[in-house]
Amino acid sequence: MRKYLPQPYFSRFIRAIIEFDMLQAGDKILVGLSGGKDSLFLTYALAVLKDISSVQFELGAFTLDPLFTDNFDPAPLVDFCAKLGIPYGTEQANIAGIIDNNEGKDPCFTCAFFRRGSVNSYAQKHGYNKVALAHHHDDAVETFYMGLLYAGHLKTFSPVTHLSRTGLTVIRPLVYFREREIRETVGLHGLTPIASPCPMNGKTKRQEIKERIAALEQADPAFYAHLAAAMRGGKPLELWPDEPTRTQLKAKHDAFWQRKPV
Repeated sequence: MRKYLPQPYFSRFIRAIIEFDMLQAGDKILVGLSGGKDSLFLTYALAVLKDISSVQFELGAFTLDPLFTDNFDPAPLVDFCAKLGIPYGTEQANIAGIIDNNEGKDPCFTCAFFRRGSVNSYAQKHGYNKVALAHHHDDAVETFYMGLLYAGHLKTFSPVTHLSRTGLTVIRPLVYFREREIRETVGLHGLTPIASPCPMNGKTKRQEIKERIAALEQADPAFYAHLAAAMRGGKPLELWPDEPTRTQLKAKHDAFWQRKPV
């Protein structure tokens, strides 16, 4: 397979890697390859970089079958990775069964938790020191907005996250790509994305947020850009102080009333 990234794609890809110090000589990077459009593009882009970079690193890919269906066929991904010249592995984990036995708990949280654990475990067992995930810019902005609306905090995932418990480092080289741009990359690598087998696909809180952002952006074209700007550090910040604990608040009440004349 002739591997090539057009300059506009390569510029954004390499900017994230350099800006956030994602790559060092001797790294062994495992891509979480689901077969969706994002992870296919990430795997392809890293394979291109591996061929041309002066920083030497190893690359592999891994797919977890969560058993949402009984006919998962990894053959297209095996062939894809073989053409890219990178090792590929796959394992099964009965995440579907775990979700069924945990009624009342958020299925997306449960799925993400066990997926991360499986990918990280495979990486450790096979000597990888970094895991590359295909989260893009829209994912970061949506996570930021979800935190504000549903958890009351201003937070999103970091482009680089070190996991102290496992010693692994998670990198997200697609953080400067919009999702709509990644949809256009199928022609680069030639593999049709595999449809998500998730039974919740299109019915999640994240999908609601995605649609809400799209509607607000349609009403105000600057809305998405302002959200994105707000999640970067160094911006003016004027927030209320931390909410006091009950003990701290009681102490302040006692101090206040002791100053009042009897």
